[in-house]
Amino acid sequence: MAGSVLIMLTGGQLVRGPDRWWLDPHLPITGSQNELVLYCGMVALAVAWIGLGRQARAELVGPRTLWVVAALWCLPLLLAAPVFSRDVFSYFGQGTILHLGLNPYHDPPTVLGQVGHTHVLNAIDPFWRHTTAPYGPLFLDVVSLIAGLVGSAVVLGAQLVKLLGLVGLALLAVFVPRLARVHGADATRATWLAVLNPLVLFALVLPGHNDLLMVGLMVAGVTLAAEEHPLMGIALCALAATIKIPALAAVIFIAVTWARSAAWPRQPVIRLAQSAGVALGVFVLVSLVTGVGVSWVTSTLFSTPAKVHLAITPATGLAYTAFALLRDVGVHSSFTGLQTAFRLAAGVISLLVALELLRRARRPSMTLYLGLALVAFAWGGPAAWPWYFVWGLALLAATRCGRQGLAWMAAFMVAGAFVVKPDGILVFSLESSPYVMAFYAAALGTAWYVWRRLRVADGGDFAGTGPALGRREPLASRSGPLAAESPGPLAPDSRDTLADRAGSRSPSALVKP
Repeated sequence: MAGSVLIMLTGGQLVRGPDRWWLDPHLPITGSQNELVLYCGMVALAVAWIGLGRQARAELVGPRTLWVVAALWCLPLLLAAPVFSRDVFSYFGQGTILHLGLNPYHDPPTVLGQVGHTHVLNAIDPFWRHTTAPYGPLFLDVVSLIAGLVGSAVVLGAQLVKLLGLVGLALLAVFVPRLARVHGADATRATWLAVLNPLVLFALVLPGHNDLLMVGLMVAGVTLAAEEHPLMGIALCALAATIKIPALAAVIFIAVTWARSAAWPRQPVIRLAQSAGVALGVFVLVSLVTGVGVSWVTSTLFSTPAKVHLAITPATGLAYTAFALLRDVGVHSSFTGLQTAFRLAAGVISLLVALELLRRARRPSMTLYLGLALVAFAWGGPAAWPWYFVWGLALLAATRCGRQGLAWMAAFMVAGAFVVKPDGILVFSLESSPYVMAFYAAALGTAWYVWRRLRVADGGDFAGTGPALGRREPLASRSGPLAAESPGPLAPDSRDTLADRAGSRSPSALVKP
């Protein structure tokens, strides 16, 4: 909490803009000293998180204790100035556009200067002033209500938008332990890993990114689906997609997994139709209530992230590396053209990986494969901002990922929290792309080697996708819409389901208590 307070006290001096944040004590130190104190607070909080993980592993704390810790750590961050990103001011500007009766999917923030809201326009980062909204209508409608409440009080509006993240954080705190219990994982460890990690605190809670609200709703939906309430889960995940579109992947995974568990021939079609009807109903209802119609379904949802060029994005990093190598050997090339080609290739690969994971997904493994698919989309997207990986990591934290998988995720969450500078610029310049790509290659090679060794050592069950050991029950005793209901001889699809439930454990693993 001391680290969080240090961040709160120094954040106001590090956020550049025309308006001073309401909580800015103006400490008698220089700008560079402010930044040093901020990083001291971040390191203190990261070290505390690691120490808390040791307590959780020793079963000295439980999920409810972690909820209290999360509240104490997050309160100063929620009140602090939005360090590491000024997106919260863009949210408020787009909500103001909607409140004024304009369409943020057609009208960029520059329109605010034409309708007497120059003060709001000046708070938005100049880089995004000519870009239409890439977010879902539900989120912008909520922000428009805030804009109607506070008018042109930009700082107050931004603070209220930041507080929306409380909803997402609360949903994670409630549903991550439940999802972990469904998969036979440690609920305390899952809460520690998904809710309190530095990546969530520094990249979502502190700057107020709306990804936190989307992830909270999505995890709640996946949990309900795993608890055999698939239509309720689809409805919540569709609602999350009206915050930000990546949650649509959860709708597809839940629908396909539920349909695949059907017992008789026509039931998969019926279940898919029911799933599509629920999702479409949520989209239509939100579109009508917000008054934007279908105009929010535009290419902007995908093209806006492509405006930034990040060295840590594989497509951009590879494109710049190829461009630099060709330039060094005297071959003229276009960085823009190379980047377009690599982005297309990365997008296709991500989609193919997601489709393969969807093909393999069954009820016990749905959360794992959905989490991996979302991580693949984050890697293969046009901009791999570190907080995008929370989409999948929040789900993976609730699976039985093993000690090595836990260590990899924890290391990424700490490292990812420090790769963006307080002004929102990436620590690594575009010119450092070759070194970043070399690091990726080494890391992937090491991960592949370790995974193969562990897979052999664990009898092929490193992923831990089967049900909790000691809780297996006869197929006939299972009930609910996601249970396999096939009596008599097993159809091929039913055999696949049973194989996924059982995994490929060694005989010794099956007799563990």
